[in-house]
Amino acid sequence: MTTEYQVRLDRNACDGVFACLVRDDRFVEASDGLATIDWSGDYSHQECEVSGKQLVTFTDDQLTAAKKAARACPVDAIEVLTEEDDE
Repeated sequence: MTTEYQVRLDRNACDGVFACLVRDDRFVEASDGLATIDWSGDYSHQECEVSGKQLVTFTDDQLTAAKKAARACPVDAIEVLTEEDDE
């Protein structure tokens, strides 16, 4: 099922453990040794980065993978926001 949701990654909080990478392949290692979101795939998205924080809006069927990546992050640098969170 296609769902719209946002993934927020605080790259300043990331410590390079990369537990997210094995749970959601949209997370990749950047050249600085920290995680980043690769949003160049075949899914609808919008991306914004401000002060080391990435905010990407996805419309796809990978919400579960994003939530698993967020739960696996030992420093809570990843947050997944859905419409349900606004209610």
